[in-house]
Amino acid sequence: MSEYNSGTVLEKESSDIHLRSVDLNLLTVFDAVMQMQNITRAANSLGMSQPAVSNAVARLKIMFNDELFVRFGRGIQPTMRARQLFGPVRQALQLVQNELPGAGFDALSSERVFVLSICSPLDIRLTAKIINNVKSMAPRVRLQAKSYLSNNIEHQLRYQETEFVIGYTRFEHPEFQNIALFDDELTLVAAQSHPRLAVHMTQQSMLAEQHAVISLESFCSFSKPYYLEEASQRCITQQCTDLFSVLNIVSMTEMVAITPRWFAQRHAESLQLKLISLPWEKRSATCYLSWHESAERDKGHQWMKSVLSQSELLR
Repeated sequence: MSEYNSGTVLEKESSDIHLRSVDLNLLTVFDAVMQMQNITRAANSLGMSQPAVSNAVARLKIMFNDELFVRFGRGIQPTMRARQLFGPVRQALQLVQNELPGAGFDALSSERVFVLSICSPLDIRLTAKIINNVKSMAPRVRLQAKSYLSNNIEHQLRYQETEFVIGYTRFEHPEFQNIALFDDELTLVAAQSHPRLAVHMTQQSMLAEQHAVISLESFCSFSKPYYLEEASQRCITQQCTDLFSVLNIVSMTEMVAITPRWFAQRHAESLQLKLISLPWEKRSATCYLSWHESAERDKGHQWMKSVLSQSELLR
């Protein structure tokens, strides 16, 4: 045996001995504590006592040579090392669980709860369709749909407090996965009584008007991509929490707004609005389905992803 091969074998044996000395049950505790961010709630979810979970966390700190969790308010907060470990540990646990006898996801009998975030105004268009579609295929599955997305939505996806996001924002970090669902045609909207707007406008004349938008501070704001530059932000007069509020303020003032055409058409008659072509070559916004990579091996997650990406659901 060569010196190189001998060294490789010794390294492998050393690694195997180290792995055999590890209590792999600790990883399930780590996963629960990361998700719950609270020792008591993690203990309840695992069916363990709080002292037992605290003891497991202490052993985990020794195993990984890191504090892993520090006190934060009434709960705990993971360290950077814990955040780095969470994805690989969760994927490994899901891989093992999926291979156990009887493992899988049975839509007809499952009582699983899925949490879904749908950005405004897509919540109006899609939420009822999704709920009814899931109920027809999985009558005991529960779906919790949320329309408001806070700025910590990436954190919620990473720790699966929310499992999917449907919105016009594409998550750029490689740990997040996205698929395009459809494109929405855009239009400029104004009150029928607006004194200046023509059927066709230039970008300069459009930016000369006062604009109502969804708050640019919201992570998944529909309006944000169209007002990134300082020059375009100067024309913003009103920031609202949702697009229906935007249309209401537009209908009663000389403000204008950018919205999906289907949404503007739905309210054009009741609010006496007119729709005007945007002075851009690309007049559409892509809607994305997004999730965190750590959930991809979960068969329940895979089933829900297939349901949410069905083309007939999105018509």
